[in-house]
Amino acid sequence: MPESIVPPKRTSELVVARMEQLISDGTWPVGSRIPAEPELVATFGVGRNTIREAARALEYSGMLQPRRGDGTYVRSRNAFAAAMTRSASAHALELLQVRRALEAEAAAAAATAASPRDKKRLRTSLARAEKALAAGDIERYAAADIEFHTDIVVASGNQLLLDIYAGVVEVMHSAHATIAQSSVAGGDHPAGHRDVVSAIEQADPSAARQAVIDYLHEAEAGVRR
Repeated sequence: MPESIVPPKRTSELVVARMEQLISDGTWPVGSRIPAEPELVATFGVGRNTIREAARALEYSGMLQPRRGDGTYVRSRNAFAAAMTRSASAHALELLQVRRALEAEAAAAAATAASPRDKKRLRTSLARAEKALAAGDIERYAAADIEFHTDIVVASGNQLLLDIYAGVVEVMHSAHATIAQSSVAGGDHPAGHRDVVSAIEQADPSAARQAVIDYLHEAEAGVRR
């Protein structure tokens, strides 16, 4: 049976894709105002209506936010993060559940895929987080801890997983200090942080997965308290 013909993308769809790339790669950082409409028209070589249609699509997805009389601002780095922010998934407990689903499998994959450089980066980011926590600096600890969890996903070698996790990280930045404050006690990480590094270094996927479950379980318990 002959294959169906796929129609070419509309110009506005191509502009949406290009704008998404500028947002995701940080050219247009979250919180920044995007160029004015005349500049976008000149940059992309398309008409005003096409620019407006593309901007509306990204506003609907939650990546852009118009501010009356002040232009349009980048609200989120990707549509997944925007959806999480709009929905109940931004709730601390539900965010932890999403993280468990992603991080547990990332850690298991990292146990077989992590390079020596990945392992060194994990040890370094863990040490940085523990140092901040020992000093009682929750804000600095939260930032270092996010870096540590991101490094686990990086070590998995799964780019698609990392792209999805980037949305989780964006939401974590607004909630992680609160979660950290409620889940740490006595200046120590929740159980499992050192264990996951050890399991990855020992190439033990099951132990790595369980370590993630352990530390997120303890984090959930802290939030419930």
